[in-house]
Amino acid sequence: MINILITEDSDVVAALLRGIFQAEPDLRVVGRARNGREAVTLAHELKPNLVTMDIRMPVMDGFEATRMIMATQPLPIVVISSSVDDEELRITFRAIEEGALAVIEKPRGLSHPDFERIRRELVETCRAMAEVKVVRRRRPQPSAAIFQAPLPRRSGARHEVVGLALSTGGPQALSTLLAGMPVGYPLPLLVVQHISPGFVGGLVNWLRGQTLLEVCLATANQPLQAGTVYVAPDAHHLEVARRDGRLYTRLSSEPAVERFRPSATALFHSLANCCGASAIGGIFTGMGTDGSVGLLALHRAGGHVFAQDEESAVVYGMPGAARAAGCVDQVVPLARIPTHLIELARS
Repeated sequence: MINILITEDSDVVAALLRGIFQAEPDLRVVGRARNGREAVTLAHELKPNLVTMDIRMPVMDGFEATRMIMATQPLPIVVISSSVDDEELRITFRAIEEGALAVIEKPRGLSHPDFERIRRELVETCRAMAEVKVVRRRRPQPSAAIFQAPLPRRSGARHEVVGLALSTGGPQALSTLLAGMPVGYPLPLLVVQHISPGFVGGLVNWLRGQTLLEVCLATANQPLQAGTVYVAPDAHHLEVARRDGRLYTRLSSEPAVERFRPSATALFHSLANCCGASAIGGIFTGMGTDGSVGLLALHRAGGHVFAQDEESAVVYGMPGAARAAGCVDQVVPLARIPTHLIELARS
């Protein structure tokens, strides 16, 4: 049985969350906190398996509550946010910075057309996060190495683009990765991060504060620039196209792949078809199997495929599926992935 502490100041939303959880045979609500201070106290008293965390609350907000819980008695924390404005997004990603594991869209009522999607995502995420062994997180600290550009690329260098895919636990992994990347990194990076609708803009803004690379929300027909990170927007697949010898972004509204749009498999298929052996594909922490089919195509096209290792992944579903598909060339701990990408860019 997974014991859950709900932190939510709205009685209506708290009742809705309780109903969603209590309808599942393996989930049980053991308490409800109306503000962050109560959440810290009840987390200590009730010792739940997981805490859901509202953001905007009286007395103490979700960021401060997350910071205190992770500093004193680390527990899996899932942020449930309405993503209503920039300030709420800012607090949400500060909570992720302090150790919250995931951010989920707040349910908006039984009659809302997105209710079933949000309900399923909430239940599946809480089940997965309750099993995660958390520790007090230290924010990744950039080193002086970020100012040391990689060695000049030799004529005929093999690689020209990097594609990365992440899901649950991905924002923390992206933060760690980008904090270690040098300002002169010579390849563009395309990112598919599974995240609830409405949160990707906040993710991009937060990541800009974690790295010296340029980070942007991808738009259609952007020429790919070295040292720039292009993050897939809501409801579109992020792909690449080649024109006159240059690579460009392509946004597609084709149907979802394995329930996802943007899809990691769509990105990797595009890299396989457009770039082949000159592409690098990386698969990171996340639930499910998205990406493995596309990585298999990229691997067969001669591209380099790497996967985050199990020990550093919050959830090993996506990298584990890629390894099971037999398409992973190298398994790399998260802390070493910046070095791995630098070495590949030099080759």
